[in-house]
Amino acid sequence: MSSSLIADAPDTSYVEMDKHNDATLIGKHCQLEYCNQLDFLPFFCQSCKKTFCLDHRTEDSHKCENKGAWAERRRQAQLARPAAGEGKCMRDYVNQKPCAAADCKTTIGTSLVPGVHCANCNHDYCLKHRLREEHDCKNKVPIGARPRDVTEQTKSAFAKLRAWGTAKKEQASRALPKPKPTSASARLVAVNNLKKTAKGDAKLPPEKRIYLYVEAEAETTTAKNYKGEFFYSKDWVIGRILDAAAKSLQVENINNQSSDERDKLRIFHVEGGRVLEFSEKVGSALASGNTIVLLRGIGPPPDLIEM
Repeated sequence: MSSSLIADAPDTSYVEMDKHNDATLIGKHCQLEYCNQLDFLPFFCQSCKKTFCLDHRTEDSHKCENKGAWAERRRQAQLARPAAGEGKCMRDYVNQKPCAAADCKTTIGTSLVPGVHCANCNHDYCLKHRLREEHDCKNKVPIGARPRDVTEQTKSAFAKLRAWGTAKKEQASRALPKPKPTSASARLVAVNNLKKTAKGDAKLPPEKRIYLYVEAEAETTTAKNYKGEFFYSKDWVIGRILDAAAKSLQVENINNQSSDERDKLRIFHVEGGRVLEFSEKVGSALASGNTIVLLRGIGPPPDLIEM
């Protein structure tokens, strides 16, 4: 015998069978084994797909063999239905970033505060700084472009680093004990002396430590002494040593606040004669007894290679 269900499913496991739309419906027997009552307004269980009388219409009252099936189907359908504005929040979050104008703290890239892209300097700004004269466009280096005098700047920086490195190497070699500054025994004695004076986290296991001479340019530090002896973890990366060394020598570190390379601090490895990458492992790039120098505005290592 055919039957039909109400189009819009109610918030119950059962639905009343519609006698108005089904001419063949003249009553059904309750399918509960010990009831079998003839009901002219029977109820259809959406979980076990059987028909019951008024008294046994609920899942509990007829001890439904597939209890909760209708509720699970409904839950899955609701999860599959896209919510209003779904995806918008994540899209806005991904696009959010600070205005590129100096000292501006406005967050752009949201639905309320869209960003304005400057095709000249290739930066994004808030509405207040969207005009070129408002964000000092003429003095900005475009993203992805190199300044006109980059070759001269690179050669100058490289020459300064070479001279600095040579001087530091000579100074370090003069400080090593006799008989031979470059001998293994002399280096061992120097490192042992360094271990006695170096400062660092006392909780760091000795086998994890690397002992270094650390210096900074005198004009960049507010401390009375612009050099020191410290130990760090071999498991650190160079960027973390830079942060720790800058703090110890009282050197202003705004690497996380400025995108201008002229403001950024870099670490120069005297013995290696090169600028170290922030992501390099300390244990791989340095050895105990080495000297590192904090320098500002010299540019990343690739700038020195691509001369």
